[in-house]
Order: sequence, then structure tokens, then C-alpha cells
Amino acid sequence: MDAVRVALLREVLAGTRWPDESRRFAGALRSAVVPQGGGLLLVGTEQYEPWHLTAHLVDEAAWSGQPALNPTLVRHRVRPGDPAHLAIGLGRLEAAGRGETLLVVAPGRPDGALLDRVHDARLAGATVLSIDGGDSDMRGLAHDALTVQASDAAHGIDLDTVQHLVSAAAGENSLPAPRGRRRFRDRLSRLADQLTAPPPARW
Repeated sequence: MDAVRVALLREVLAGTRWPDESRRFAGALRSAVVPQGGGLLLVGTEQYEPWHLTAHLVDEAAWSGQPALNPTLVRHRVRPGDPAHLAIGLGRLEAAGRGETLLVVAPGRPDGALLDRVHDARLAGATVLSIDGGDSDMRGLAHDALTVQASDAAHGIDLDTVQHLVSAAAGENSLPAPRGRRRFRDRLSRLADQLTAPPPARW
């Protein structure tokens, strides 16, 4: 979803909690993925893989000059012959620890095996964030969560819409930078680089 469509979506949602909530959560994500950390791990449930959020964060990381936002997609099922960036299974969560951020996207209740791995990652020091459908166990494990209730669908809000808002906000320069405020000249120079750079490769 490009910047114009995101702006239109925010205009439609003006007066609801979603523009502010998505920016707040995106700020938490930006703060968690410090450049010196172990990276951002993104995982869904067995029934739902967050492909679109992964692709949007890849783009936002490139456009915003925040490489720490570039996620590693952790998958429940890895098939022989999958390319390297799509061949990372749930075992990766067992190695997650301090300095790493685990973002769980769970529209429904995650299965017990995933919850156990998320719990272990948190105990090992990883920061756990979730975009979820309100499961109490998932919310209990997350340091910060953004919940999409079933009742939100009546207002045209679903998990995909919220992921678009969060990914767009995560790449905005108006959010706090992970390592403090940049000087104006540095920000201006980075903006010039972004405007003259070729578009990033698509997912």
C-alpha cells in the first residue's frame, strides 16, 4: 500500500483510535529494534503467515533508512527448495534472546507450541510484541500489543488494514529514531538520498 493510499485510509479512519494506536505501536516497534540488536523476527500462526506485513516492513526499512526494521519471517512449514529467506522454521524462535524482537501476528488463538516458544523467547530476554485478535494468552506474553477485536470489522477494520497502518507508521521519520534525535542536516541529507535512490526490490 503506497503513501497516498495510507493517507486516504487514515483520513477515512480519522476520529477513531486507529491512526494514533497504529503510530503508538509502530513507535514501540521502532524502539525495540535497535541497530545493535539481534534483529526483528516476524511469525504468524499455523493458519496465518504475515506475508504482507513482512513485505511492507522490507520496503519501509529500505525507504526509511532503518535497516533494523527488515524482518526475518519465521514459518511454521518450510519446504525443500524454499529460498533461504523463506526457509527459516520455528526452531529459530528457540535461539531468540536478549536484543532481539519477536513480533507475533495472530488473528486467532496461537497453538500451544507457538505460545511455548514465544514464552521461552521472552524468558531469554527477547522483546515480544503482538498484533492479535484478543487472545488472552498471547496478550499476556506480549510486552506491547495491538488488538483487533471482532467488533472492529463492523467499522471496516481488520487485521490486514491494521498491519498496513503499522508498517507505514514504522517507516515514518516523524517517529522517534532508535538512537535519539538526529541533527537537522543529517535528516535533510537522508531525505535527499531517499528521493534520488531507485525503488527497493519487491518481495
